[in-house]
Amino acid sequence: MIQSEAEPLEPAAAPHPAADTILYMDGVTVSFDGFKALNNLSLYVKEGELRAIIGPNGAGKTTMMDVITGKTRPDSGEVFFDGGIDLTKLDEAAIANLGIGRKFQKPTVFESQSVFNNLELAQKGRRDVFTGLFARLSGEQRDHIGRVLERIALTDHVGRLAGNLSHGQKQWLEIGMLLMQDPELLLVDEPAAGMTDAETAKTAEMLQEIARDHSVVVVEHDMEFIKALNCHVTVLHEGSVLAEGSLESVQNNQHVIEVYLGR
Repeated sequence: MIQSEAEPLEPAAAPHPAADTILYMDGVTVSFDGFKALNNLSLYVKEGELRAIIGPNGAGKTTMMDVITGKTRPDSGEVFFDGGIDLTKLDEAAIANLGIGRKFQKPTVFESQSVFNNLELAQKGRRDVFTGLFARLSGEQRDHIGRVLERIALTDHVGRLAGNLSHGQKQWLEIGMLLMQDPELLLVDEPAAGMTDAETAKTAEMLQEIARDHSVVVVEHDMEFIKALNCHVTVLHEGSVLAEGSLESVQNNQHVIEVYLGR
């Protein structure tokens, strides 16, 4: 019996441009009643990068994060995570489980629970308060909580009720609760809002440290805080990228001055 020759292999598909990024958005458009909240937005964040997003009210910053986290479906465009996972096909829970954590502007912590219990409840795999409070922690889990406490500067406040923390400390605790999930990408919305100068400076240091082993996208209005982050800056305007680069370069960009910084 004569065997037929093997059919030639199909050439390998070219790698998607998202392959070397943690977040890849291309041509993303979102409309609400005819208003384009995002207008052909293209944005790329590298793995391990700390990125700041700035722009005037209505620039599309919140909608951008809503699209990334699955809260809003884009009308068109591509949104890929971690080299090729299509986020437009997934719901919010699935995207969170992939390793994308979002911190909103107003901190949401369990104020009647201690700092330690808040972190315990936020552990990966803990889906309800009963499980979180009554399941026994392993040594590895306690070590993880300890490391997060150090990173968010709350080791000395571990037994305090979250409701008794300062506003800035509550922000840090919520960042810590995200870190308990071991996310690959953190989306942080205006972390410096309402903070003292000392807390603002500490938060910038904290996010720089977190970016050593996570990718972090920060939406913020405070230019001094952005300066302290010392990272790549993207300026949004009317749902599109207006400018990108160092803070100094975008501050000197005439278009940015006209639509945002000069106001």
